[in-house]
Amino acid sequence: MHYSEIIIPFIGGLALFIYGMNIMAQGLQNAAGSKMKSILEALTHNKFMGILLGALVTAIVQSSSATTVMIVGFVNAGLMNLTQAISVIMGANIGTTATGWLVSSAEWAKMFSPATIAPLAVMAGVIIMITGKNMKKKEFASIIIGFGILFIGMGMMSSSVSPLQESSFFRDMFVRLGQNPFLGILAGAVVTAVIQSSSAAQGILLSLAASGLVPFNAAVFIIMGQNIGTCITAILSGVGASKNAKCVGYMHLMFNLSGTVIFSIIAMVLFTKIDPSIGSGIINQTQISAIHTMFNIGTTLLLIPFSKWIILLAMRMNGITEVETTDEGRLVHLDKRMLQTPSLAVEGAKLETIRMGHIARENLETALSTFRDKNDETIAEVKQRETVVNRLCDGISEYLIKLCMLQLSDRDNETVTSLLNTVSDMERVGDHAENIAELAEEMEREGISFSPMAMEELQEMVSATLSSYDNAILALEMDDISFAVKTASLEDKVDDLEKKLRAGHIDRLSNAECNVNAGIHFLELLSNLERVSDHAMNIAQVVLNEHREEKHYHEEGVPEA
Repeated sequence: MHYSEIIIPFIGGLALFIYGMNIMAQGLQNAAGSKMKSILEALTHNKFMGILLGALVTAIVQSSSATTVMIVGFVNAGLMNLTQAISVIMGANIGTTATGWLVSSAEWAKMFSPATIAPLAVMAGVIIMITGKNMKKKEFASIIIGFGILFIGMGMMSSSVSPLQESSFFRDMFVRLGQNPFLGILAGAVVTAVIQSSSAAQGILLSLAASGLVPFNAAVFIIMGQNIGTCITAILSGVGASKNAKCVGYMHLMFNLSGTVIFSIIAMVLFTKIDPSIGSGIINQTQISAIHTMFNIGTTLLLIPFSKWIILLAMRMNGITEVETTDEGRLVHLDKRMLQTPSLAVEGAKLETIRMGHIARENLETALSTFRDKNDETIAEVKQRETVVNRLCDGISEYLIKLCMLQLSDRDNETVTSLLNTVSDMERVGDHAENIAELAEEMEREGISFSPMAMEELQEMVSATLSSYDNAILALEMDDISFAVKTASLEDKVDDLEKKLRAGHIDRLSNAECNVNAGIHFLELLSNLERVSDHAMNIAQVVLNEHREEKHYHEEGVPEA
């Protein structure tokens, strides 16, 4: 027997299996598009909703490892707490069984055997890919192509290992793995940890089972080991993340270890005391899928009541006694791990942009208060927070540029482009806040101030400017055109006020009714406020452009960009 004739086709088949799985998962993610974004809202529901969510997402991305990495990113970005995370982890373990059922369908659905229709699927997908003109068709084509390639790879693996049926060495090896639970679990864990994909590890086991090489007891312990091995990805992903995010990897490991200990004891009793003949029998692909599903569902049902204890233990292992505090300039909703699921990364970028908008707004209000309070500490606070706004702008922009390089749906691509412009507008609002604080600082240094009449005139314009910006942020946050229309109306009001106040103040200057230096600062303040309302209108325009077809939008007569 020439092992090179087995190893080379097997490696090639495994590569095709993983590649096809990734193509299919990417196509499913893109097809899901905005629906994936609803995950962020669904996470606020109860524990069982989190489990269902984890199972659904893992079935889409075809890897529990990928899902747990995503969860690490969410926790690190502040989009998910540990209670929500453990529910999704439980669901991810259940969702990863979808791959097994898909592959084993070659046994229980022979009439529609994927192994038979795989070449046809690839051909159909390629035809759709070439002839399809819109993104939806191309996404559908990638799902079909990935499906076909996955099963072509699976067929290659199964065919390559079929000669091993005659090898006494391999038969004896699997017998030993079944007789020694520790070795079986270790084998499954090591293989899964090395290739960092539980679905790919399942594919290997299923291909060996298709050749009649795997005893029942060995398969059971290897499956449990695979569930432990898949935890390594989340643990490695937590390197460099916050302490809360690191807890995700530990929770995943403790959850799977607990299930393995419980069900290993049950399996050992079954195979040694109750009916040893069960363990020595050869297992098939469908039985592997059934055992994997029962193990993960059973572990979830057993450990749901103890989820709080798992969280507390993981927190203690990471030295967490209370919720971590972070500086204002840290990117809260962004994490590189989320880039693996672009549609969700886009949503995170939008949330972070809105957070930046609120910080810029707070700084603007603080800057305006310096004309009333004349406090040096407040002016210093404005300048310090402006550096925070700049940091956020740089970080969000860099993240959005990375998103532009990924395969996005048309809608997500438009959102990313809009957010890049919006971040720039918010950063400019921050600049105007700093300009306003510096005007107040100059006036204090020169010992001049505005007259009561000037302050009264300013108050109306300040109120309109802040309202226009508030409505722009609400329009973006709520995706509500009504707030965007209010912004447009208020922006017009600010423009009218700026012209009116400027003309009136120039008259007072020409009549020597006010201090020249104070008058110059007054006009500069008007200019800054008018520019803030312009940036508010730019932000609101993003929402207006997305809702061009809405009837009341045209009824309001708001000009299109």
